[in-house]
Amino acid sequence: MSINGTLIAQMIVFLILVWFTMKFVWPPIIAALDERAKKIADGLSAADKAKADSAAAEKKIQAALSSAKDDAAKRLADAERLAQSMVEEAKSRAAEEGAKIIAAAKAEAAQESIKAREALREQVAGLAIKGAEQILRREVNAGVHAELLGRLKTEL
Repeated sequence: MSINGTLIAQMIVFLILVWFTMKFVWPPIIAALDERAKKIADGLSAADKAKADSAAAEKKIQAALSSAKDDAAKRLADAERLAQSMVEEAKSRAAEEGAKIIAAAKAEAAQESIKAREALREQVAGLAIKGAEQILRREVNAGVHAELLGRLKTEL
């Protein structure tokens, strides 16, 4: 193979093209590739940070949810206890009212019994007088008989 002038000229043009590419074309391409790699790395680190923040937020949400459930359970237990105490209080009040009603009914029955006995005594006294009048069929002294009836009434 012979080296001739064309080959040397082509080599010189090639070397000038390589130098020009290395000096003016290559640095912007490298800068763009480096910038893109940096953006990708920043995006990955932001995604990792977001993932970590999401996990921390999930833990906070779980803690808040657990706290809310505990608080709701406590409030429900307090409400049940309050309702139970109200029921017991109502039962005791009802029992007291029942006892009062029974006592009042007994007192009223005793008073009615006393009234009935008094009325019966008066009726018995009246019947006794009528019977005595019919048996005796004579003049009756009202004052003496009223005194006798009063004693009879107290004895009955």
